[in-house]
Amino acid sequence: MAPDTTHHRRTGLHRRNAPWGASPAVYTRALAKSYRGVPAVAGIDLSVEAGELFAFVGPNGAGKSTTLAMLCTLLRPTAGQARVAGIDVLADPMEVRRRIGLVLQESACDGDLTVAEHLRFHAGLHGMGRHETRRRMTEALDLLGLYDERDTRARALSGGGRRRLSIARGLLTSPQVLFLDEPTRGLDPAARAQVWEHLLQLRRHRAVTMFLTTHYLEEADHCDHVGIIDGGRLLAHDTPAALRAVLGTDRVHLRTADDRTAAMLLAQRMGVSATRGPDGLHLRLPDAAAAIPRLCAELRVPVLSVEVRRPGMDEVFLYYTGRRRMGHTMGGSPA
Repeated sequence: MAPDTTHHRRTGLHRRNAPWGASPAVYTRALAKSYRGVPAVAGIDLSVEAGELFAFVGPNGAGKSTTLAMLCTLLRPTAGQARVAGIDVLADPMEVRRRIGLVLQESACDGDLTVAEHLRFHAGLHGMGRHETRRRMTEALDLLGLYDERDTRARALSGGGRRRLSIARGLLTSPQVLFLDEPTRGLDPAARAQVWEHLLQLRRHRAVTMFLTTHYLEEADHCDHVGIIDGGRLLAHDTPAALRAVLGTDRVHLRTADDRTAAMLLAQRMGVSATRGPDGLHLRLPDAAAAIPRLCAELRVPVLSVEVRRPGMDEVFLYYTGRRRMGHTMGGSPA
């Protein structure tokens, strides 16, 4: 059974002052969505402040995309309330849409149009003038590393290039909140790293809130705050470091010239239990990086190597959900 995480949900509701106002960029209270009486999202309380990079993490089918669709006014909530950029999604959905950008999982690019033609077409749909279109296009192309490919047809771009084009299109209207639904899904590791490089560059240069969904747990480390969702429920909401701290200890792999003696000294002098294996000693320590100097001094045997591993986001996810996963992603049915 997942632990009681009321504290984590509550701590997410009070953050530092937002750069463009006191209201959170995204706020929900008891937000819910059901289909024929079956809950897809079961009463989420969430607050994301302006300027944050926030990740909604969970397996496919957890309710991530459904929540995002309600925040973007693409789905009407069954119950609860939500505000985006200070605007109620039910009371004024058109104003919400004017204040957000949206990048969907599937890239809606016309292969026959060039990168620049895509952006000009999108700008025209929003009624931008020629001068404003040119200025915003240049800025978006620079930020996403696409300026040299502006005359390249979309079909000739790599998968990562098409995803970056989608993000550039989402930025063209200078949104206050940019929603990204699985922005790196289906990309190879190199393309995923490239997309993240540009997202982090965007964060450095733009005062835009980014709210993304992902089932790649390691991507949560890039974010200010992370929400873990499973079964339509928000199980935890905090910084990556705070979520790891719940597990309490770091894992240490220690190799010495005499592992048997080292294990005995660790128990006697530091009260630390170590497990011996063919590859050395394995133990757990709180704040291992700070404890290693004392540990090495107490051993009195030559230390050959020390490796410290913080709890990974996969371990954090397992702690909160009890759900095991295979490989680097979490499988399941679509969200």
